[in-house]
Amino acid sequence: MKPTNSLLTYLLFLAAFTSIGNINTFAADRQPNVVLLLADDLGYGELGCQGNREIPTPHIDSIAAGGVRFTNGYVTAAFCSASRAGLLTGRYQSRFGYEFNPIGHRNEDPAAGLPAGQKTIADQLQAIGYTTAMFGKWHLGGTAAYHPYRRGFDEFFGFMHEGHYFVAPPYKGVTTMLRRKSLPNGLTGRWQSKNEKLIYSDHMGGNEPDYDADNPIIRGGQPVEEKEYLTDALTREAVDFINRASDRPFFLYLPYNAVHSPLQGADRYMKKFDSIQDIHRRIFAAMLANLDDSVGEVLAALEANKLMENTIIVFLSDNGGPTKELTSSNLPLRGGKGQLYEGGIRIPFMMQWQGVISPNQEYHEPVISTDLLATFAALADAPLPKTKLDSVNLLPYIQGDRQGSPHEFLYWRTGNKQALRQGDWKTVLEPGRNGSGKWQLYNLKSDLSESTDLASIKPEILKSLTDKWNDVNGEMIDPIYDPRKK
Repeated sequence: MKPTNSLLTYLLFLAAFTSIGNINTFAADRQPNVVLLLADDLGYGELGCQGNREIPTPHIDSIAAGGVRFTNGYVTAAFCSASRAGLLTGRYQSRFGYEFNPIGHRNEDPAAGLPAGQKTIADQLQAIGYTTAMFGKWHLGGTAAYHPYRRGFDEFFGFMHEGHYFVAPPYKGVTTMLRRKSLPNGLTGRWQSKNEKLIYSDHMGGNEPDYDADNPIIRGGQPVEEKEYLTDALTREAVDFINRASDRPFFLYLPYNAVHSPLQGADRYMKKFDSIQDIHRRIFAAMLANLDDSVGEVLAALEANKLMENTIIVFLSDNGGPTKELTSSNLPLRGGKGQLYEGGIRIPFMMQWQGVISPNQEYHEPVISTDLLATFAALADAPLPKTKLDSVNLLPYIQGDRQGSPHEFLYWRTGNKQALRQGDWKTVLEPGRNGSGKWQLYNLKSDLSESTDLASIKPEILKSLTDKWNDVNGEMIDPIYDPRKK
């Protein structure tokens, strides 16, 4: 019997629907998930896999053990906002005039934010069907024009400015240590409350920034009241997202605000580090251990959903640690947050993809956070932004398919602070009390701690590097936002 017209139409529809279903299934199999974990102000020497034996970090260490640890991994700036701009766009942020760090009310400056024309990792992955989510610290513009929804993210839970209290006053369930310019009763050093777990310290010479002023926790576009310790809350949201999005390719960007100040250690972690006598260091240890357990929860959620073999996981810090502020260690590197010495820009950086990246690797050639855009785009078969990038797909180098260094050079500029690394050589201009107003020259292979300036001994190498810096700098533009002129 020949099918009727209506039956034939139904059969054709069913075949087309089945075909579409097969195509969708095939595409899902080909598109791996991307999980980008970003710590805030975590020093180079503070993880177990980086040499710290005081504070266990088994979950973060497991990412390195299960994949590759970049021993020469860098970010594009020595502080939060500019570093994040480079990370998400795959470009040196000076190419689009964004190289400074808005803090406090300056987050509300309409000029302070990632320019609208710059495409992010989320933009590129969302464009090919990925579900994209961000939970945590944004710090790329605090006004409506810069909202994560307008930068490629489908979901957002977090805050817009540079920092946030982990638990708001009256600081229940935590020990809190705050910076103060003056202590009660004319004391100096530290003051500790008898009524609550609160310490004031004058070691920084000023007051704790007003992080929460006009800076609410936001779900989507609306403020919400969050009761949970913030690191735990961000993890809760990330785990929920993984459970919901496990049936489709997703990009999860999880920029924690730990271990950035204010110093607040949850009670259960403070007890864990009773052996650390210095309360300052003990709070930091509690915050880092809390962060590590949170990373463990994210990994466990991927495992529970059988996603580990189809997910690339990257962990790094946005810049070096501020040692005096947090007790953070950048050893064996010189300097820290805010400086273009290695301690400010070389960071813990690791990547895992089960079945694709061999475990227990160390990769020693210089790489930089901008490389993540090209790497993620390549594995997802996503288009690259139609602009000049400073991003290299790292996978062929990790897997041994390509030899040599991914980069001829690495470049940095923050106002009058400047640096360039080429091979083992680095030149840096770091004006100020802890640096020099003249170009310095270091061989990082023989002098990782940048202790011996070779500028006067190797003038020809210094000139070659500074000439290169000037050539590259000619491609950059002047800052659009410059707080020095405000």
